[in-house]
Amino acid sequence: MEDLTHPAAVSSPSTEADDDLSALLGSRICHDLISPLGAIGNGVELLEMARGGPSPELALISESVEAANARIRLFRIAFGAGAATQEIGGAEIRGILAPMAAARRIDVAWDVAGPLPRPVAKLLCLVVLCCETALAWGGSLTVAGDARSLTATARAERLRFDTGLWEMLAGADPDRPPAASDLHFLLARRTADQLGRPIVVRHSDEDIAVSV
Repeated sequence: MEDLTHPAAVSSPSTEADDDLSALLGSRICHDLISPLGAIGNGVELLEMARGGPSPELALISESVEAANARIRLFRIAFGAGAATQEIGGAEIRGILAPMAAARRIDVAWDVAGPLPRPVAKLLCLVVLCCETALAWGGSLTVAGDARSLTATARAERLRFDTGLWEMLAGADPDRPPAASDLHFLLARRTADQLGRPIVVRHSDEDIAVSV
């Protein structure tokens, strides 16, 4: 496998302040979106009760709401603010990943021991989003390790691999700003730098392994 790792960068105070502000904004947006999604889910349940059971149409709405709820919860960890002393259990993260992965035809295997400190969980969720980008046509995602060392491995017969994005994740200076849809690559790099954790990226034609 090819190793794309570059020396870790040092975050400046101004960069950290900008990231903190972005995290607060992310938390606010996720907070405002989660309530109406919950209301839609409750409305679907009431409709099912009134009809005496689910219908294909209501089942589709219910599945979509569940996937959207899970995605916002993932975004809240990945892009939102949180106390450094807070811990997030593996069961919670697995519960977030399951409906999201099912909607994108990704099989997830979770083998992480114990809970994760919120900053480490944030980094891991950003890395998972990077792997999801590579699994544009489905595949498998394995997450293993513990709070001290984690590895996410994406596997598929066909991967979406943008060399510039993965080199940026591994520590290279970007030659262009990432698109909004790929912002998680830059945020993962910055989060790792703030935590003092190197990111090691290795890849072949059918898999990408990211260790943090």
